[in-house]
Amino acid sequence: MGNIRITKQFSFETGHALYGYDGKCKNVHGHSYKLSVTVIGKPIKDNTHVKFGMVIDFGDLKRIVKEEIVNVFDHATVFNKNTPHVELAKELADRGHNVLLVDYQPTSEMMVIDFSKKIKSRLPDHIELHSLKLQETDTSFAEWYASDNGK
Repeated sequence: MGNIRITKQFSFETGHALYGYDGKCKNVHGHSYKLSVTVIGKPIKDNTHVKFGMVIDFGDLKRIVKEEIVNVFDHATVFNKNTPHVELAKELADRGHNVLLVDYQPTSEMMVIDFSKKIKSRLPDHIELHSLKLQETDTSFAEWYASDNGK
């Protein structure tokens, strides 16, 4: 039996600001992100297995992505902790805002790399992360493919 790819889509609202950027995105603003997670594997052949015929239960994939990404990033504001934005982040956090400090510039490109690491670390051994698509706006997105990154 060959490999099958399955995809689950997620959405979340996140704010961010790009420190040092020369355009509007230097200001704190938000996006309605859409994340498509595609994994690849062989369907379970054991007809006595509760997940018979599945590559991975969509519910299991949903749990992983919700715990690692959606529940963490939804309605949070993300700042690069290696910039002076850390002062703004502290002020917001002190006022009760959900703030995430990350080790990277919170662009879609860098976020999708971060997400790939988090999701891969939680997948069962027989399942591989194939690709991620993080859509920031209706017309803009970043994609990560295992084949482009040495699996």
